[in-house]
Amino acid sequence: MNDIKFYNLGLNKNILKSIDDMGFEEPSQIQAEVIPVLLEGYDAIGQAQTGTGKTLAFGAPILNQLDTSFKGVKAIVLTPTRELAIQVNDEIARIAKYSRVKLLPVYGGQPIDRQIRALKSGIDIVVGTPGRILDLIRRNVLHLENIQFLVLDEADEMLNMGFIDDIEEIIKNSNSSRQTLLFSATMPAEIKKLSKRYMKNDTKHISIIKNTMTVSTIDQYYFEIKHKDRFESLCRILDVDEPSSAIIFCNTKRGVDELVESLQIRGYNVEGMHGDMSQNLRLNTLRKFKEGSLEFLVATDVAARGIDVENVTHVINYDIPQDIESYVHRIGRTGRANKTGIAYSLVTPREYMTLKQIEKSTKGKIKRKDLPTIDDIFYSKYNNIINRIKESIEKEDYKRFVPLTAELDEEFNLVEVAAALMHMVYSKEISYEYTENSIGSDNSYVRLFLTIGRMDRVNPKSMLQFFNDTAGVNKEDIGDIDIMEKFSFVDVSERAVEALLKKSNGKRLGNRKVKIEVSKGRKNK
Repeated sequence: MNDIKFYNLGLNKNILKSIDDMGFEEPSQIQAEVIPVLLEGYDAIGQAQTGTGKTLAFGAPILNQLDTSFKGVKAIVLTPTRELAIQVNDEIARIAKYSRVKLLPVYGGQPIDRQIRALKSGIDIVVGTPGRILDLIRRNVLHLENIQFLVLDEADEMLNMGFIDDIEEIIKNSNSSRQTLLFSATMPAEIKKLSKRYMKNDTKHISIIKNTMTVSTIDQYYFEIKHKDRFESLCRILDVDEPSSAIIFCNTKRGVDELVESLQIRGYNVEGMHGDMSQNLRLNTLRKFKEGSLEFLVATDVAARGIDVENVTHVINYDIPQDIESYVHRIGRTGRANKTGIAYSLVTPREYMTLKQIEKSTKGKIKRKDLPTIDDIFYSKYNNIINRIKESIEKEDYKRFVPLTAELDEEFNLVEVAAALMHMVYSKEISYEYTENSIGSDNSYVRLFLTIGRMDRVNPKSMLQFFNDTAGVNKEDIGDIDIMEKFSFVDVSERAVEALLKKSNGKRLGNRKVKIEVSKGRKNK
């Protein structure tokens, strides 16, 4: 990015302050290219994958230019699904932290009366699905004649889901002098026609080309966690794997500082690196990490650039990265020089779809792994202690302690003495006060078989929408989705199985009725 910073892009101080609070050190490629174009008033087409930082790319300049001198909706953001509407709304709300702007997410499945009341009270930005936004327009409660901005987010997905007619009707109801922003991973013919018909002649087209990078020597796993258990989950992973050299990635500078402090308090051999640290401090930390006197390095993406350490055994994404390219660059810090490496990601249910998008884009398999239990940690430490004892016996470097042990033999059982010594070593090596044997999701998963597959043009997103629409089941209750050519398998929490079998079974997804039954195999997390 040639060291471009957010303050180089022309954003006002309130927006910059919010971005700084979010902890981002510098813009992603699409942010650096799109933001100046939008601030200059051009319509823009951004061609980029999900997970590249698109929301901030359009959210920041919209908030920067929003005219709050009149009451009424000033910007509309169209998204293909309610999940994305919620996600985009939350992200814009964070960017608007210091701006006096009211936002409202609208989508099906929520009482429309509540959304109508909110609109009548005064809303500046509406984020929603085409169907619900069109419904509000037809009820004469959502007026677009004065909007400044119209954003079509993931336009190709909206096309695939059959929203093209709804989108055109929404555009026709909106202010003709608006600024239009279209984001799409691909540019099918209908999207190109849409852009030519409704966007200005001087529209800027910005395409972010993804670098394909191989990660074949890296074993990739994820742990599904609860947000409140993120730190304990990391401690469990470190205690059971005992990596000799690991880089732990956080998305923000504050995140690095807080994680390093928490780990150091508990005795882990760790230091941090981020952009606010002096060059000397960063070089000194990196030297210790290369020499092996430092086991764990916690870093942001920016600070990790140029780190070339051959013997990194683990890369751990404490936070899921802002974009897919960052994920590839992060995990590429291990598996160097034809050695194998391990990459772990801590993922909450809300982040699951981001992980699947990363998996799709990298063409690699990211396998689910169970969070270690206290029993797992105990046996890992036990085996480690036993191996060290065996090495000591083989080297005969225990001889000077034989007379002391002989004295203990007169008073105690030597098996109990050995067990007490092992307990002392174990207690010293466990820094976190674990209270529950296992953490993570409370639900075991049941594997369902569905008579629909790739040939029916379904994807995980449309399947999640189907479950929500037919049975009111949210993505928090859905685990792995494996779509084959003619059928699919879906892992579902026990509490959601009955609803799906009763309410979704036999309903149409696309052009086909879906039959659902419990697969013979059952999967527990």
